[in-house]
Amino acid sequence: MPKRKSCSAIEEPPKQVTAEEKDVDDESDSDQEDHPQNREVQGVSEVASDAGIVESITLKNFMCHSHLGPFTFGSNVNFVVGNNGSGKSAVLTALIVTLGGNAHATNRGLSLKGFVKEGESKADVSITLRNEGRDAFKSELYGPSITVDLRITREGLRSYKLRSKSGQIVSTKKEELVSILDNFNIQVNNPVSVLTQEMSKYFLHSKGEGDKYKFFMKSTQLDQMKEDFVHIKTTKHITEEKIEQHGQYLKDLKQKYLEKEDRFKNLSSLDEMETKLEDLQKQMAWVLVQDMENELKPWKEQLQSDRHSTEKYDEKVEEWKNKVEEAEGKYRQIEERLEGITQQVQELQPESAQLKSEARGKNAALNSSEVTVHRCRAHLRDLEKDKVQLSSRIKDLKLSITQTSGAESQARTERVEQLQAELENMNHQTSTLEQQIDQYRHACSRATEEQGKMKREQDVFQRSIDANIRNLQNMESSRSNRLRRFGEHMPALLTAIDEAGRKGQLRQKPRGPLGHLIRLKDPEMALAVEVCLKGQLQAFTCDNHDDEKVLQGLMSKVCPNVRRPAIITSHFLPRVHDTRSRAVNHPEYPSVLQSLEIEDPVVANCLIDQRGIESILLIKSQTDARRVMQGTPPRNCSQAFSKDGDQVFNNRSYSAEQTRANYLSGDKELENQKGQATRFQQQMRKLDDDVKQNDGLLRRAQVEERTIKNKAAKIKLELSEQQNVEEPQSEDLNPLEEELQEIVSKISSKRAEYDEAQAQMADCKAAYEKAEQKYKQHKEQIFTAAEDAEHVKEELSKTDHDVGKCKHHKKHYDEKRTAHLRSIQALEGNLESKEQEIQTSVAKATEICPERVEVKRTARSLDNEISRLQVKISTQQEQQGNRDQVVREYHEALQTYKNMALQMKNLNGFVKCLDSVVSQRLKVYSELRRFLSARCKYYFDSTLAQRGYTGSMTFNHKSETLSISVQPGQGSNVELSDMRSLSGGERSFSTVCFVLSLWAITEAPFRCLDEFDVFMDMVNRRISMDMMLKVASGQRYRQFIFLTPQSMSSLPQSKNIRILRLKDPDRGINEEDGQEEEEDE
Repeated sequence: MPKRKSCSAIEEPPKQVTAEEKDVDDESDSDQEDHPQNREVQGVSEVASDAGIVESITLKNFMCHSHLGPFTFGSNVNFVVGNNGSGKSAVLTALIVTLGGNAHATNRGLSLKGFVKEGESKADVSITLRNEGRDAFKSELYGPSITVDLRITREGLRSYKLRSKSGQIVSTKKEELVSILDNFNIQVNNPVSVLTQEMSKYFLHSKGEGDKYKFFMKSTQLDQMKEDFVHIKTTKHITEEKIEQHGQYLKDLKQKYLEKEDRFKNLSSLDEMETKLEDLQKQMAWVLVQDMENELKPWKEQLQSDRHSTEKYDEKVEEWKNKVEEAEGKYRQIEERLEGITQQVQELQPESAQLKSEARGKNAALNSSEVTVHRCRAHLRDLEKDKVQLSSRIKDLKLSITQTSGAESQARTERVEQLQAELENMNHQTSTLEQQIDQYRHACSRATEEQGKMKREQDVFQRSIDANIRNLQNMESSRSNRLRRFGEHMPALLTAIDEAGRKGQLRQKPRGPLGHLIRLKDPEMALAVEVCLKGQLQAFTCDNHDDEKVLQGLMSKVCPNVRRPAIITSHFLPRVHDTRSRAVNHPEYPSVLQSLEIEDPVVANCLIDQRGIESILLIKSQTDARRVMQGTPPRNCSQAFSKDGDQVFNNRSYSAEQTRANYLSGDKELENQKGQATRFQQQMRKLDDDVKQNDGLLRRAQVEERTIKNKAAKIKLELSEQQNVEEPQSEDLNPLEEELQEIVSKISSKRAEYDEAQAQMADCKAAYEKAEQKYKQHKEQIFTAAEDAEHVKEELSKTDHDVGKCKHHKKHYDEKRTAHLRSIQALEGNLESKEQEIQTSVAKATEICPERVEVKRTARSLDNEISRLQVKISTQQEQQGNRDQVVREYHEALQTYKNMALQMKNLNGFVKCLDSVVSQRLKVYSELRRFLSARCKYYFDSTLAQRGYTGSMTFNHKSETLSISVQPGQGSNVELSDMRSLSGGERSFSTVCFVLSLWAITEAPFRCLDEFDVFMDMVNRRISMDMMLKVASGQRYRQFIFLTPQSMSSLPQSKNIRILRLKDPDRGINEEDGQEEEEDE
């Protein structure tokens, strides 16, 4: 253990002990008359305290105390006094625990968590150690003092913080604290440094001599040295056992080494065969390089040919690119024409409405004039009646006046009246027939107009009827086979495709017709979807061009004389395209893709690629479609279709060419088709009946009118002849005849008015007919423009199909060119890889044979010869052993033997050195033990003599016992007695003497005694105290801390003595314990 240097005055006792005890035996001791400690006290000079002493202690929540301290200790003698429970033992326990001691060493608990105050989560202890002088620890880092902060948690965990003088944390590791304690030689577990109350009681009550010897050994740390020697001896025995084991193993290794050496010496040489084998392997390496170079030549030729073919693909791609641009230009031109026609129709519409309004106005004027004619005719009829009545009266008067008239005159008069009545009746019939003829002519004109319109529509509708008939037939046949809607040849074509697939002629089965593979979620939108997809409903899609050629061959066989469905070639993918970034997403209206149920992802991908169905909306109402599209169209929306098939763009719209769905409709469409055909036939028959009936009535009216006019002419002639006969007149008839003449003049005037009204009606009729004719011509012009628009739409659809076809071919050649380029890249990659392999083979061949060898033999012949030679060498090696293996095993055995021999040599040297060192140290240990025992005896006798006691201290190191005998009386004849026969005070005093003697032979910066005087009487306590104070005054460089419940009021006054008085505990108040009272004596 490290020893502390002291002044010359303090070094005198060891010199005296050495001089006086040269003849002292280990088991006996003589009394000493003088007191060297007194001489030390008298001759010592004041010395500053050295490093390692305790400057202050602070406790918080430690044991049963909330707060204690800070306690500031003096550099020499310190008394901590206080009643039981005031915290003396807590201070000592905190000192032990903080400076590295365990809980068991304090005798206050079994674990650290027991030191945390009840109800608190942690306990804190802070101890400040002086760090000055030549033994200072890292003074440049810590400064003149080191503060050790300990924290103990409720779980029993301990953590340290080592602070410098300025309070800065330098380290938190316990290893640093251990280094500090070793540097200061602080041993809190050594009872000489810290003697707790329990250890003192144990020592006082212990009656065994072995316990005293153990106490002496532990205090001087000789027990630790003894344990080290025991460990060294144990290690030595283990090493000797290993040496013995390795010695036998070394013999075995030597025997094995000799056997390997014999095999090595007896090994035959195979150099000739191995040399030949090496030459063959060199040739084999270069012949492999030649074979790989020969394999590379066709690949280079193929690459050169493929590079020339790339130009042809470029020409094809450029050709179809030009065709696509040409078709798109044509499409734009037709689209512009269609827009022009649409604009023309839109411009004609307002004028048509105006002409229609004018015709209606003319018709109203005609009706008004007809009313005037009828009114005039009725008035004329009334005048005619008045005329007839007046004529009858005149006749009666004439008959009465001229009774003499003969039968001839009477007959003539009757005949005149009869003729006049017939003439009036005929005039009335003629007027009625004229009205009927006008009505019939008007009806015939309207019927003729309607008939002309129907004739114009008949051609269009006849084509529709023919198409409807075909559709009806197709729909009738589609009841049992839905495929027939796409053509009568379609079931046979699909059967042929299945058969070709079973024969392995197809890589991937083509999908089609596409319309057969989709289902509508909303049947009402069938026409819209059909108009949108057009010819793609009947199209097929193939995975590659080889399958396309096979499908074209099948189509030519199955449907040679009908229009073949289109074929779309595109690589099949197992998943539907991700269209979220380019698809339209409207909250009210679905896209075509969303309105279809498509199970096959190939079909969905084809319609997405060819038609873009993810960006087309379906809106039932045309009005809503225009509102949605012609404002701000939804994002990603290119166009929309209404339920009736109308196509709506952002700035234009087109009406559908067809009125019903042909491919996507169900059985309900069949009934609608039949009903439409029946209604059209009924309309045509009714129109024919109306035309025939009007023509018959018009002819009959005209014949009857001519007949009546002829009769009227004859009657007028006869009436004129009868009236020209002169008869005698009476004067009484003049007023009546004047009145009759007035009526006749009124009739003439009214007839003239009637004729004028008829003429006006004829003008109105002509004007109406002219306006109607103009309106019909304008409407015919609109109808013609609409027909032209339909033709342009057909042309536009055809051009659109051509554009798609051109794009398809361009895509085809693009893909072929891309595949060709990929093939070239793959071939170039293979060439590069092959060249790298050749380079690698050349490098390997160069490693085997640096110079290239031209070999004319084949690789197979060389391989056969190498195999035969290897078999031959292997056979010899089996008989004689492998040369390399034998050589390797020989060298391995030799090296292993040498290593083990060297290891045995080193172990033996280590054991010898260990024996020498242990023997030397055991001698030193024995000398040190004897020297310490002698010094202990010397100081024990000296301290006893201070009170007049005599005693002896006998060490038996063999039996490890220490016998102490003390006699309170003086004199050489006084019989010594064992300590067990002494009183408690005398025993405590003897113990103090023993402790003081141990203090004299051990080193420590501070010493602590807890209630050392508990069993002493006042006399012994006073004597012991005086002795310890004398020792302390002679060792100013050491610190002494005494814990006692005594008041210590009788201590002498000295600046080197400090008394720390602890307040009495107050169990009823839960607050911090009071600070100590410091008193310097």
